[in-house]
Amino acid sequence: MTEPQPIRTADPEPGSPGSPGSHGPGRPPGGRAKQTPLEQMGGTTGLVYMMLPVVAFVLGNASYGLTGAICTAVGVSLAISVLRLVRKESIQPALSGLFGVAVASFVAWKTGSAKGFFLTGIWGNLALGVVFLLSVLVRRPLAGIVWGSLNGTGTAWLKDKPSRHYYDIATLTLVGVFAARVAVQQWLYEKDATGWLAFTKIAMGYPLLALAFLVVLWAGRRSGNRLKALAGPRPAPSA
Repeated sequence: MTEPQPIRTADPEPGSPGSPGSHGPGRPPGGRAKQTPLEQMGGTTGLVYMMLPVVAFVLGNASYGLTGAICTAVGVSLAISVLRLVRKESIQPALSGLFGVAVASFVAWKTGSAKGFFLTGIWGNLALGVVFLLSVLVRRPLAGIVWGSLNGTGTAWLKDKPSRHYYDIATLTLVGVFAARVAVQQWLYEKDATGWLAFTKIAMGYPLLALAFLVVLWAGRRSGNRLKALAGPRPAPSA
């Protein structure tokens, strides 16, 4: 009487979830999923960390004057950097925030006014608004270029007029965000309303950027679907 032979399962096809060469859905060959823009900024915790120095500056200015505000804001930024280092988190967002706070504090010290702390933000938004607007005028909308870079889809959409139109809308939405920030914060700057400057910097920061990102996401999906439709179905491999 012969012994039953063990049942052998078919080897998984290359690229399938169980195959040795599989990296899982949405994962690059290195085995790591590509980070989203939010993850690159440190996640939700990173966003909170970015707001704390601004709040610390306003509170320090109200309690100890300009010098105390500068010391408080820089101290909070340093503490956040050390905390992220101890917790073995990515320290790049913290160092970027520390650099920004240091530059803003230097401008405030040079101008001798607490409202000077917000000047770099106003100038930065003005510069970004101009650059993004120019990108639309030269038919290279930056929203599409940045989106393609983050997702690895490249710039094939530049050859498709409707796709470029989608990214024009997304880029102009971002221009509107930058322009709104400049208009409101410049008005508050001239009114010497330091507390309201801090509030609008936070309220018109990532919340507005998140809304604009939804438009970028819409443009990316519309363009991606269109390019796939234009490419057509792939021919079946010959036997």
